[in-house]
Amino acid sequence: MPRHDVLTTLRQMRDYTREAVAMAAGRSRSDLDTDRLLNLALTHLLELIGEAASRVPEDERGGYPQVPWHRLVGLRNRLIHGYDQINLDIVWRIVSDDLPDLATALESILPAEP
Repeated sequence: MPRHDVLTTLRQMRDYTREAVAMAAGRSRSDLDTDRLLNLALTHLLELIGEAASRVPEDERGGYPQVPWHRLVGLRNRLIHGYDQINLDIVWRIVSDDLPDLATALESILPAEP
């Protein structure tokens, strides 16, 4: 994958991560049980983050150890293939606890935009 494409993919990951964090802001775990659109949106954004992570070549991933590549791809696979067994407690923990750190890591990787 050309360097430009890797940067595009990293930007997509950052944007999806920011979007999920913003969507969860001011919400609580119980909202995932009562707000179906929030539930679907956050789950889908996690899938997109994992899909984008899977597109970054292994040799490029090594340059960014602060990104949990295998966990992101594994999460995507779990959500896609185990869609009928999604644990919303885990989804909420990832969105509220892990994604802010992921956003920070991705922002540190990407060059400043003009």
